[in-house]
Amino acid sequence: MKRIIILLFVIATVTGCKNSTEKSGKLNVVTTTTMITDLVKNIGGDHIDVNGLMGAGVDPHLYKASEGDVSKLYNADVIFYNGLHLEGKLVEVFEKMENQDKMQVALAEVLDKNGLIGSEYFASNYDPHVWFNIQYFKQFAEKVTQVLAEADAENAEFFQKNKQTYLMKLDALETENKATIETLPKEKRILVTAHDAFNYFGEAYDFEVVGLQGLSTVTEAGVQDVQRLSDFIIEKQVKAIFVESSVPRRTIEALQASVVSKGANVTIGGSLFSDALGNPGTDEGTYIGMFRYNVNTIVNSLK
Repeated sequence: MKRIIILLFVIATVTGCKNSTEKSGKLNVVTTTTMITDLVKNIGGDHIDVNGLMGAGVDPHLYKASEGDVSKLYNADVIFYNGLHLEGKLVEVFEKMENQDKMQVALAEVLDKNGLIGSEYFASNYDPHVWFNIQYFKQFAEKVTQVLAEADAENAEFFQKNKQTYLMKLDALETENKATIETLPKEKRILVTAHDAFNYFGEAYDFEVVGLQGLSTVTEAGVQDVQRLSDFIIEKQVKAIFVESSVPRRTIEALQASVVSKGANVTIGGSLFSDALGNPGTDEGTYIGMFRYNVNTIVNSLK
């Protein structure tokens, strides 16, 4: 409660600030996750100013808004976020800003709910990790373009051209992913990760996906979870398991130790990017580079 009061105070104190659009002539756009930040930059290019709240390795499930974040959100012309309660601890801030006349866009709302993966363990009853289905990410691109074009009609054609270029890159990525995954026999397509972030990936590429933790990293894995999954790994003869860049390594190391204690062996195949991209300036710091890295790491480790 004290934190919310402070955040509301910050909102109140910035009401006299000028919007940055008045200074630069560009749309001031705020994004939450790194995947959305990268997408919006690809569409908006140098015709918009983008402020991403979350950086590399940041877990959106646990992310809390700082006073600086609230100031950025208030001064934004457009706010893009994932939705489906991925940014669970930001929801209350968004709700408090509803009367501030801000364009808040939950990108996942464009998706057909019939195509989403349900979960009785998550607040929205849907798995929010929808960016691991490239077809869904294309719909995100369409929505971002529509919103930017409506907010800045003068540059609508520029945004449309950038979208078309980006969609072509996503098509090429999809083709590349399928070719890489085809080199891995179907019986070896079992993906064991730190938390349940790869269900849409598994659905798209015919992998059986098992997470040590649930859909949200808020819930930690217990001893029984570790024991049950180690038995599964031994039964299925899984060669490698994977840590995630935004989840503590210790959970997967505990799982590996459990497998070894039962007389079997499993390697840690590498670190996958799940809820956040890699460092800015690297290939993995982009959505396309992240996806390519993940696919290559998974396939090479499970062969």
